[in-house]
Amino acid sequence: MTAGGLATIRGSRVLPGFLICGFLFAMLGALLPAWGYHISADYRTIGGYFICLALGLILPTEFASVIFRKKDVSVQLVLGCALASAALILLAFIPLSASPIWRMCGLLLIGVSGGLINSGLFAALHAAYTRDVARTVSIAGILFGLGCLGSALLVAFTFYSLSVTGLLLVFAIVPGFYAVYYYRMNIPPLKIEAQPSVARALNDFRNFGSVAFALLLFFQFGNEWAIAGWLPIFLIGQLGISPKTSILMLAVYWTALLVGRVAVFAILRRVSHIRLLVGSASGAAFGCILLFFTNNLFGATFAILLTGFSFAAIYPLVAEKIGRRFNYYHPALFNGIFSFAMVGGLLAPGTLGLFADVYGIKVVAGLPLVGTCTVVLLVLLIWLEAKVTGR
Repeated sequence: MTAGGLATIRGSRVLPGFLICGFLFAMLGALLPAWGYHISADYRTIGGYFICLALGLILPTEFASVIFRKKDVSVQLVLGCALASAALILLAFIPLSASPIWRMCGLLLIGVSGGLINSGLFAALHAAYTRDVARTVSIAGILFGLGCLGSALLVAFTFYSLSVTGLLLVFAIVPGFYAVYYYRMNIPPLKIEAQPSVARALNDFRNFGSVAFALLLFFQFGNEWAIAGWLPIFLIGQLGISPKTSILMLAVYWTALLVGRVAVFAILRRVSHIRLLVGSASGAAFGCILLFFTNNLFGATFAILLTGFSFAAIYPLVAEKIGRRFNYYHPALFNGIFSFAMVGGLLAPGTLGLFADVYGIKVVAGLPLVGTCTVVLLVLLIWLEAKVTGR
């Protein structure tokens, strides 16, 4: 087997790391009822939790590529997964009566672990990306969604059978397993000389198209995670349903996003992108409005499904554009774009904590409505720039 073929196989074997990232970052929204925040309604503290996750994600982004440049990528992935497992064990033994600062510290460590895993994944994906752009980006997004769904289902199905400590210890097993998985995988150090120059990557990141892609993912992830991070607390507060049912509704939301994303990837080349965009934006806006006004579980379920399916179309559209625009691969560039998007996904629910404290929990359905309009504007600007420049 050629070296290129072996590198492609190794890159494909690394892809499950995106499942771990989704599992870790989606965990908080499902955990909030287990920590009792549907009773205390301490919205500012909830916002602080999401902001700590975002800060942790940012910290390793700048330094990981330098620190691990001469080491096997496996070392970085093992360290990220092991740190996530240790942070979850730490969170497991923090009493519910303890100061929220302790949980914020644990979530900060989980954010750092996610940042390490992200940068390691993008460093290992060079061969897989360059050989099949669309397939790599699609599988990464689907695995990330599966991780998000898995975390919600795990909390929902163990909500009444496990204590918070037991639940978090079960969570810790998952990244611990992948730490062993990556330890046994021999991924060589990234060959910098085989990559495009840093100057070329930075130059691409300075142009409008790259910045617009990053902003679009920033706002779209913000839309998705504003709903995902607060949905259980919102449903309990608005409809008075049980915590377990509210977390199952979160799983319904992740399922709608995942199934919708797979369906759109399958039909993307056979439908008008403009019609798809307009339909998705209209559906997301209507879903958010319906969620805002609903007063029963049936209406909430319909709103969640509609919003999830509508949000699902944006990522495939952006992934296809990224594949066409960047026919080369530079880990630092792609890690920067997607880390920036994930920070947006975590800052949105963090900001919602401040708004919800002032205006009430219904603001959870209002912010994604504004974000959807911003996403549509950015997509139209990207298409206009492509027409003008011929890219």
